[in-house]
Amino acid sequence: MHIIFFMIGVSLMMALGFLGAFFWSMRNGQHDDLYTPSMRILLDDTDSASTTDVPNN
Repeated sequence: MHIIFFMIGVSLMMALGFLGAFFWSMRNGQHDDLYTPSMRILLDDTDSASTTDVPNN
């Protein structure tokens, strides 16, 4: 029975550790996307190009 209480305590400590690491990474900008903005200029944007290129008759 003591091992169950020990394992519950260990799992709670691990969960709090992972939660703390997640909040730390969010605060320090670890999840900022630096790749997509630089690639956005290379992608074709057909919706805005088709509406501006068509003359009104």
